Amino acid sequence: MIRNKLLIGVAAATLMSAMPVFADDATPERLSAAGTEAEAGNWLMVHRTYDANRFSPLDDITTENVSGLKLAYAVPLGGTEPAGFGVGGFEATPLAKDGFLYIVDPWGTPYKIDVSSGKRGDVVWIGETGVDKDPNRPILLASRGLALWNNLVVVALNDGRVMAFDDETGDVVWDQQIATEPGEGFTNAPLALKDKILVGQSYGDWATRGWIAALDAATGEEVWRFYTVPEPGQPGSETWLCDETGNPDCWKTGGAAAWVTGSYDEATNTTYWGTGNPVPMYDPEYRPGDNLYSNSSVALDADTGELKWHFQYTPGDYMDYDEVGVQLLLDTEVDGEARKVLAHFGRNGIFYTLDRSNGSFINASPYVNKLNWTAGIDPKTGKPMEYDSSKSLQEYAAGASRRGGESVETCPNIQGGVNFWPTAYDPTTGMAYGAGIEGCSDLTVDAVAPEDVVAGASFSGGSSAASGLQTGSIFSYNVATGEQTAKVERPYPNYAGVMLTPGLLWTGELDGTFGAYDSKTLEQKWSMNLGTPFQAPPIAFSVGDKEYIAIAGGGISIAAFGYPELESKAAANMLYVFEL
Repeated sequence: MIRNKLLIGVAAATLMSAMPVFADDATPERLSAAGTEAEAGNWLMVHRTYDANRFSPLDDITTENVSGLKLAYAVPLGGTEPAGFGVGGFEATPLAKDGFLYIVDPWGTPYKIDVSSGKRGDVVWIGETGVDKDPNRPILLASRGLALWNNLVVVALNDGRVMAFDDETGDVVWDQQIATEPGEGFTNAPLALKDKILVGQSYGDWATRGWIAALDAATGEEVWRFYTVPEPGQPGSETWLCDETGNPDCWKTGGAAAWVTGSYDEATNTTYWGTGNPVPMYDPEYRPGDNLYSNSSVALDADTGELKWHFQYTPGDYMDYDEVGVQLLLDTEVDGEARKVLAHFGRNGIFYTLDRSNGSFINASPYVNKLNWTAGIDPKTGKPMEYDSSKSLQEYAAGASRRGGESVETCPNIQGGVNFWPTAYDPTTGMAYGAGIEGCSDLTVDAVAPEDVVAGASFSGGSSAASGLQTGSIFSYNVATGEQTAKVERPYPNYAGVMLTPGLLWTGELDGTFGAYDSKTLEQKWSMNLGTPFQAPPIAFSVGDKEYIAIAGGGISIAAFGYPELESKAAANMLYVFEL
């Protein structure tokens, strides 16, 4: 492990001159103030603020001068081991605090990097996790970020452990095995709030049962756990009709993983998380019913983990439309009435708004070019028009692939629409933004007997293949009206998500292009091709009085969508930082 405890005099002087109002530790008070002017130059948590808006107020880079943006420096990172194998996608959001950047590679290894000079990034330490780096393990390798809490740097690992490192030295402070069942683990960034660290079990598709847990931030000891698949007798268990199949234990491998970091409303002490598809993903006959709390937004009491409300988007899903994506929290007027809103770009191709105080449905509007799986959303209930609560197996507009039947084309693609990559909201304009995939999939069921299911092994219950050309798009919506305000087509599916600064939207693309777009018109104002695929979102931060934009690129193109030029890219994990 690299250790570098001594800062050179120039860097120390720079840090002194840029000292924020708060102490250097990422205290709970400081995290709470992440959206204030005092922290404008930092990015202290994965979504920057608890509302998950991913909006930075830094405004030195504008639509008028962004054409002069240049590469300031780049930092090579690991994560391609063993022996340059290139496993995993590089999907992590960097964090920025007081002249330092923090990031994880696909294995979850944390890095602290000194960028206080503005000229280069010097690695201060690399945390030693002890993860078994076997590329043949049956997992989807990714790590989407880390958390800061007081003097700790916290990571959640694919082997089910959560670790905390000393911010100054990189030494391990605590190491807890939280996920203990076969196949369980983490890909999401932890969420630090008050005295807790929240994590979501990420491997639902590996024949596991999803859950969200809170840990004592000082020790890593588990405080509470909410299961996204209820056991028999618990509320919601009546929607798992396992007895109809002769397999009463189908709920035990029910999926509904929570693999993207949630958001948090401090005023009501409520944390909001999206949940994944029921498992097996393509074979609802294995687990008939609506399958709560899969494909849902769930609102939990942050102190106890008690469920406050839920909203399920696609009951009895058989199209892999899990809804783990970002839960945007915002306040706006709807039909002249002040509302506290949760906005969500569904993987199913529909943009939803809910009342976040109780989960009641407000509005829904398609955002993809082709959507065939439903004829529309019921304006009263928010459910698909075809939904029938009396049926144990749903069949939506495109039809349902069934055991022994033909394949069915569903649009959007099984990955969306918008998937795990983040969306954003501009509180100054009331516009929400996303980027995603334009295309469809062909789905086929392949029945698996209960005795052949292996916990910890992929359990799809079928197969999928891209149907036709898959492209991408970037889009914006007026949250108050639910209307699309702009859209631009892109040649490749987007896998990186978006970030906002005043007047500009930023995103990376799979061909290595990083670009800035006018947030009103979505006209591209600047771009540069860095060669490495972008599957991670950018951030904005400052050192002293200068604004920078950072984004991580690299990892194998796990989502090449059949494009030879994407499939052939070599793995090269890099952190890029840009300046005017």
